[in-house]
Amino acid sequence: MARQYLKKATLTAQSGASDVSEIVTGILSDIEKGGDAAALDYAAKFDRYEGNVVLSAAEIEAACAQVSDKLKADIQFAHQNVRTFAEAQKSTVANFEVEVVPGLMAGQKAIPVDAAGCYVPGGRYSHIASAIMTVTTAKVAGCKHIAACSPPRPGVGVAPAIVYAAHICGADKILAMGGVQGVAAMTFGLFGLPKANILVGPGNQFVAEAKRILFGRVGIDMIAGPTDSLVLADKTADPLIVATDLVSQAEHGYNSPVWLVTDDQALAETVMGLVPGLIDDLPDLNRENAFAAWRDYAEVIVCADREEMAACSDEYAPEHLTVQADDLEWWLDRLTCYGSLFLGEETTVSYGDKASGTNHVLPTSGAAGYTGGLSVHKYMKIVTWQRATREGSKPVAEATARISRLEGMEGHARAADVRLAKYFPGENFDLSADG
Repeated sequence: MARQYLKKATLTAQSGASDVSEIVTGILSDIEKGGDAAALDYAAKFDRYEGNVVLSAAEIEAACAQVSDKLKADIQFAHQNVRTFAEAQKSTVANFEVEVVPGLMAGQKAIPVDAAGCYVPGGRYSHIASAIMTVTTAKVAGCKHIAACSPPRPGVGVAPAIVYAAHICGADKILAMGGVQGVAAMTFGLFGLPKANILVGPGNQFVAEAKRILFGRVGIDMIAGPTDSLVLADKTADPLIVATDLVSQAEHGYNSPVWLVTDDQALAETVMGLVPGLIDDLPDLNRENAFAAWRDYAEVIVCADREEMAACSDEYAPEHLTVQADDLEWWLDRLTCYGSLFLGEETTVSYGDKASGTNHVLPTSGAAGYTGGLSVHKYMKIVTWQRATREGSKPVAEATARISRLEGMEGHARAADVRLAKYFPGENFDLSADG
């Protein structure tokens, strides 16, 4: 049977997107020209904050003292899990060398970038977990300098829990600056910072656009849109848990898509009946976001069987993918397009968002079709090297000369010729383009 939409989205993540590029370009240009002073002007305008930008050791200590012991323990727990997973990721990338042909050695080397800039959202929610995810992975990767930047609140500064998380996870400097001006400060090396080699971390549309514009001058983790989540569920799933998981992700924002894909129409209808009540039970702002996201962006799709469910999921390429269905190993082997996968009801996207260890900075808007999320690998340059004996160089030089001449690149050919002439005087080589 064809896919049946019991609920179809009326909007997409791109609907009504504002053209912020001109605004962001102007801010970046002003700050690049005006330096620290221009960044401070924008901070006063947008952050409504005129305190110290780079937090001193005393200010960090004071902020940390405001965090309860219980919250500190939770942050430490999450940090340890993220660090453990990141260390395991790093171990999968090894330096090596191989003898390609006799006498020609080539190798790979993983080198961390020098300076990482980690943006930590701090608007209506204090994104403690983003500080943990971005700073910890940079530290494990081996970055020499890590700056964490987060929007301050007027008269308060950066949320103390964010300061504590960034500090214990290894940030060398913590900036009280948000938005485009914060991204610019890390990119251009303002306030005594080294210029960032890479910018990471989620943010609003202005932060995302700033990273997009700056990409090339610096590396970025990805260009992120609104967060999205898909649940695959069969008749064995618990409708209440499925509905709760959907609502938990819809509260991210009014334009955060959530999707349910199932082969059981009865389950789908039960879930659809539960969601409105679960949304109504949320606090005010969370309720507004979840209500709009469910109304305008959510979809409920009924498929013929699990193969069609998997195909549907791969087409959507969700940022977060949850499987609450029988035979989890089959799903793990079959599914190919997702940012992070959550197998079984015993885990949930919320675990990954906060404390389980896998990173929550993930590809959105279908980008999981071609990339994964933030990891230690994003902070590392995988470079290559080679060396050769003169005998090992000989066959490579001959092939290089002939291929280069066939391509019309005589200068390349002569770089090979001169070595053959030096290393093997008196030998005749046929180095013409036609062999």
